[in-house]
Amino acid sequence: MPMHSSNITAHAAFILVSSLLAMQGCSEPVSAEPTPAAAATAMPAIHVTAQSQIDAGRYLVEIGGCNDCHTPGFAMTNGASPAEPEWLAGDAVGFSGPWGVSYPANLRLSFQNMTEEEFIAIGRAGQGRPPMPWPSLKAMSDQDLSAIYVYIRSLGPKGEPAPAPLSPGVAPDRPHIPFIPQMPAKS
Repeated sequence: MPMHSSNITAHAAFILVSSLLAMQGCSEPVSAEPTPAAAATAMPAIHVTAQSQIDAGRYLVEIGGCNDCHTPGFAMTNGASPAEPEWLAGDAVGFSGPWGVSYPANLRLSFQNMTEEEFIAIGRAGQGRPPMPWPSLKAMSDQDLSAIYVYIRSLGPKGEPAPAPLSPGVAPDRPHIPFIPQMPAKS
């Protein structure tokens, strides 16, 4: 059944908000520099624990909504398909807004070409185009970012690189989801 553009926009907004809310439970609190007394009793960084780093990474990918954008068809089937061997191979459906058009990266290829330290640095910097939930990655512990890295690397390379992002004002030549607030029609 075809979706109207307003339904696609609403769906995309829902995905973004739910991803951000889901990721909030995995973040460590941000606080001022601890005093020496507080540092002596400081809690270790909050992170997900599981039987393995791969299991922790899979869990974080699932609750973080990574598949919603980075796996074609995943959000539209409410996660019913595709199966895990197809996850995170990027998508050619873009997201357009004032930043131009961004496309979900093929994480399986991207992670094959970067080190764990590089991924953690990218997560910490959090400087990329929307709708990627960079604040959520920045709030994660290094252990959680490491688990995501190990999990995605374990999937192995698959697929093709995502299309290059487009600058503002450049019209996309493929499907995209607009992230532009719309005013309701006047009655």
